[in-house]
Amino acid sequence: MDKPTTTALHSDLPLANARELIGEGSTAHILLDGQVYTLRITKAGKLILTK
Repeated sequence: MDKPTTTALHSDLPLANARELIGEGSTAHILLDGQVYTLRITKAGKLILTK
């Protein structure tokens, strides 16, 4: 049987896969209330969200 990739998630919260949001590249724009944010995956595999 496969091991779960996460061990403690709240089932009532939405879950988004960052790699699916970003696609082939390493950066995506996210719009919230008219403001554009940039989501980036670093070479070290960390997420950075900037305004």
